[in-house]
Amino acid sequence: MDLRTALTTHRMLAIVRGSDPEAALRTVLTLVDEGIALVEVSLTGADALTVIERARKTLGAGPPLGAGTVLTADDARAAHRAGADFAVTPALGEGVRTATELGMPVLAGVLTPTEIATAGALGATALKIFPAAQFGGPGYVKALRGPFPHELLVPVGGVDASAARAYLAAGATAVGVGSPLVGDAADGGDVTALRERARAFRAAVRESTP
Repeated sequence: MDLRTALTTHRMLAIVRGSDPEAALRTVLTLVDEGIALVEVSLTGADALTVIERARKTLGAGPPLGAGTVLTADDARAAHRAGADFAVTPALGEGVRTATELGMPVLAGVLTPTEIATAGALGATALKIFPAAQFGGPGYVKALRGPFPHELLVPVGGVDASAARAYLAAGATAVGVGSPLVGDAADGGDVTALRERARAFRAAVRESTP
C-alpha cells in the first residue's frame, strides 16, 4: 500500500486497542463504516492478530489496516501473516527493520531530531511523534517542520478533536487518535457513541484541510 499518500489524503489514523476481541473487531468495522479510512489495531490488545485477520477478511482488499505496537522482528512477521498492510511502532528497533524488509510501510515512533534522522535511515515511510502531548504539543511539531520540511509527521498521544485541529494547523501530515476517539468501544462499550465521536473527528479533520 501507499502509506504516504493515505496519510496525506485522509489525515487521521484511528488506533484500536481493546480488551474484548469481538468488541475490537466491531470497533474497527464501525470506524471504517463511518469513513475513517486508516485504522491500526495495537498488538497489545487482546487477541489482536486474530482481530486483524478477521477484519481483513471482512473488509476484503478495501481500507488499509495496520498493526500497531510492533516492537520486534517477530511482531512484524506475525502482523504480516495476519494481513496487516502497514506497521506502526512506538520506537525504533527491529520491528521497523523487519517490517520494511517484508514490504510493509512503517509509521515509526520517534521523538527527537536524532531519532527522526535514524528512522529515515531504517526506511520508515512516516514518523509517529510520540508521546506528542507530553513533549511540546503542536508547537513542537511546528518546530520540527523547519529542519524536516519533507517528512511526514504524525503526532500521537492525547489527541482529541481540538488538538487534532491544532496539530494539523501546525504542519502535521496527519494525527493518530486513540482513546479520545475509540473510548470504551473496543472493551465492549457504546457503538452509537463511537459513531458520534468518529463524525466529530472527521469534521475536525475536514475543517483543518486546505
